[in-house]
Amino acid sequence: MIEVGATIPERVFTINRELLKAYADASGDQNPIHQNEEFAISVGLPNVIAHGMLTMALVGKFVTDWAGGSSKVTHFGARFIKPVIVPANTDVDLTVTATISAIEDKSITLDLTATSAGIKVLGMAKATVLR
Repeated sequence: MIEVGATIPERVFTINRELLKAYADASGDQNPIHQNEEFAISVGLPNVIAHGMLTMALVGKFVTDWAGGSSKVTHFGARFIKPVIVPANTDVDLTVTATISAIEDKSITLDLTATSAGIKVLGMAKATVLR
């Protein structure tokens, strides 16, 4: 039911080094923090991390799937607050859910939550979609 306070069922995306490589190749972002563990650690990261825009893209997929397509999304934004850490030979989760925070004549506002390994990775994440 679409009403303020209703929760959209969660979706879990799987992120692994293979996906990071494919995203790096598709996006052209070959920054070694997304592929080279030794380099990532040398610059103070705990391990290889997912591309922030990959994280946003997966959360955006959650929103567009629920809304019925990208043409229904009028606003989507968030702040990166923690990285998605992707150790070698490991699948990690990106768990996304949303709560309906406002309903207007023509739009619905979603408060989004994205976590990985139980840690919130996006802050102030919101989307507005057409009804």
